[in-house]
Amino acid sequence: MSGMLNSTIARKVAMALSAIFLLIFLLQHFIINFTSVISENTFNELSHFMGTNILIQFVMQPILIFAVVFHFVMGFILEIKNKKARNIKYASFKGSTNTTWVSRNMIYSGLVILAFLVLHFIDFWLPELNYKYIQFNPEDPTRYYHELVEKFHNPIRVGAYVVAFVLLALHLLHGFQSAFQSVGLNNKFTPALKTFGKYFAIIIPLGFIFIALFHHFNH
Repeated sequence: MSGMLNSTIARKVAMALSAIFLLIFLLQHFIINFTSVISENTFNELSHFMGTNILIQFVMQPILIFAVVFHFVMGFILEIKNKKARNIKYASFKGSTNTTWVSRNMIYSGLVILAFLVLHFIDFWLPELNYKYIQFNPEDPTRYYHELVEKFHNPIRVGAYVVAFVLLALHLLHGFQSAFQSVGLNNKFTPALKTFGKYFAIIIPLGFIFIALFHHFNH
């Protein structure tokens, strides 16, 4: 029983660490994308650096992909185990009276976010691989802004982005606090952490939505 408990805790800690890594990436990704609203040149320069830096391309990018896959796979495993535990221990368990809607539906918001990430890879990552490693086009440091803007011409794609980021906000509202709690940061700083987590969970997704709508209606 102790081994099973330790195994579950280890999974939660591992998932929390992957979540924290993804939160840092999300913030960095937002900062770079937001520069596209302010300055075309700055966005091109930052994107060119990210797209050509060897450390980012061949070390950080594989780690990021692994973290995404690991986080979602571990989420599914923990969700299955939690459901089995509830069925066994709490025959009269009423989720609506013990947990929030967000926490009860993390798996579903996660699935939609995963679908969005697949769309994001199709939109940006695969064309980038095709541009650099299949067609072997000469590197153009000014191409990134126009490629970004072009993706937001389609209202259906923009709508998908908006829905995905609304669900991401809901996912983060529970996940942010849960991740830091799982790694032991549940102490006197918890109220401040909760407040920061709420702002982060709302402002960052809204910022991504603003970027998509800005380029859709201004180009």
